[in-house]
Amino acid sequence: MLSIEQISFAYDSESTILDNISLQIETGEIVCLLGESGSGKTTLLRIIAGLETGYQGTIQLDGQSIDTIPIHQREFGLMFQDFALFPHMNVAENVAFGLKMQGVKNYKKRVDEVLALVGLEGFQKRDISALSGGQKQRVALARSLAPQPRLLMLDEPLGSLDAGLRERLLLELRDIIKQIGLTAIYVTHDQQEAYTIADRIAIMSRGRVEQYDKPEKLYRHPKNAFVARFLGIQNFVSAEILRNYIDLPTNAENFLLHPDSLSIDAQGESSATVIERIFQGDMYRLRLRITNEMILSMRVSSSMEIPEIGEVLQLRINPDLVLPIPD
Repeated sequence: MLSIEQISFAYDSESTILDNISLQIETGEIVCLLGESGSGKTTLLRIIAGLETGYQGTIQLDGQSIDTIPIHQREFGLMFQDFALFPHMNVAENVAFGLKMQGVKNYKKRVDEVLALVGLEGFQKRDISALSGGQKQRVALARSLAPQPRLLMLDEPLGSLDAGLRERLLLELRDIIKQIGLTAIYVTHDQQEAYTIADRIAIMSRGRVEQYDKPEKLYRHPKNAFVARFLGIQNFVSAEILRNYIDLPTNAENFLLHPDSLSIDAQGESSATVIERIFQGDMYRLRLRITNEMILSMRVSSSMEIPEIGEVLQLRINPDLVLPIPD
């Protein structure tokens, strides 16, 4: 287990990068650090890796502190967006690089094993320049896995790939990590990437962890307004307005209507006018005006008959997905 306790970091007295972060990562778990640029996610990854020093707090792996252990002795695998492959080496030589640095002499068998694991069996002699972006990503992964790391750390590893390839490789990456039982930390700004690969997600903002939960829990029950907005959930309604439509679950002043709390129902309790519809592939996002003070969004399947702009609908609100939420 990786234990991150009360980590704070600043370059000077006026620039706090990380503020008292604590996380527990179980053995074999994939945890995603998710946040916008400047949220502190990459700095936290660098501290765990040993690339940044001068922080406050402590990091333990399997009950032992690693705070003073140099980066080359931590036995961590690192993988970055640019892959950092050596163009003058072929595929096998790139994958073997870390093994040679460790003094492993009979490394050819291990190189063959990890290339087969990432789907590049037979690519040993290929030039790096002859590979596609996806193949380079697999070589970089194989190189990270070859020394059998205790922890795999990935910083925006698919950011330079196109969307279709990124989605496919993300699923393959998760399968490979799970197949070998590796603990991993994955950094991204993309919530769909995080949902796809992670067992748990830490949403970060301004050097703090706003919420640390399983993807389903984050989506269904965002902890605060920042998390909801970051995940694209914008239906904030005051109790004064909402009380006209349903019985509220608590005496809170502000509520979040999850998009999944709304459904089109001829017997619904609320009339709504469609003011915008946005095609999103398998879904449409509708913006609806219920009153001048209440504009909500919801998703409907593209397979349904999609209402036109200006059309009036009847809505039903599921009170189980109406969440009291702090600012």
